[in-house]
Amino acid sequence: MTASVRDLGVARRRRPSAPDAGGRDERRRPGAPFRPDAAAAYRELAPAVLGYLRARRAPDPEDLLGEVFLQVSRDLGGFRGDATDLRRWVFTIARNRMTDAFRRRARRPALVDRDPPVVAAPPPPDPVDEELVAALAGLGDEQREVVVLRFVVDLSLEDVAAVTGRSANAVKAMQHRALRNLRRALADA
Repeated sequence: MTASVRDLGVARRRRPSAPDAGGRDERRRPGAPFRPDAAAAYRELAPAVLGYLRARRAPDPEDLLGEVFLQVSRDLGGFRGDATDLRRWVFTIARNRMTDAFRRRARRPALVDRDPPVVAAPPPPDPVDEELVAALAGLGDEQREVVVLRFVVDLSLEDVAAVTGRSANAVKAMQHRALRNLRRALADA
C-alpha cells in the first residue's frame, strides 16, 4: 500500500485521509511500515524545498529542485522512518545538492560573452516583501539558512540541527541572533 505524504501528517495541519478514486482507504494500519510515494512527496515538499533553495540564493534553484527529487525518487526504496524523517531527509538532500552546486560554480568561470536575452523574464507569480528580502540579504549565510529552515520550511529546532550539522542549542542561539538582526533591519527600513 502506498500512502501519500499529506495523509501521513507531513503537513502542519493533519487531515484525515479519504478513500481514493478506487474506493480504497489509504490510511496506514497501525504497525504497518511507512512507505512514502515519490509523487506525493514531491507535491507536498517541492514548494518548500524550492523556497529554501531560492532563499539561500542557490544557482538555478529549479534545476536543483529537479536534482533533489530525482535523488529522492531513486533512493526512496532504502528510506526508513516516518513522515517527519522523510521531510528531514529531503531537506538534507536539498542542502547537500545546493552545497555541490555552489562548489561547481566556484570551480567554473562564469561565461559573459553571450548577448543578453531580448525578452525580459516575466515577474515572479507570488508577491514578495522587498523590505523582508533586503533584511534577509543583510543576514549572514548561516543565520539566513536557520531562519529559512525554521520559518519558510517550518522545520523544528531538532530538524534544523540535523540538516545543518549543529546542535539544537546552537541553532536556537543563531535563530535568536538572526531574528534580533531582522527586527533591527526592519525597524530601520
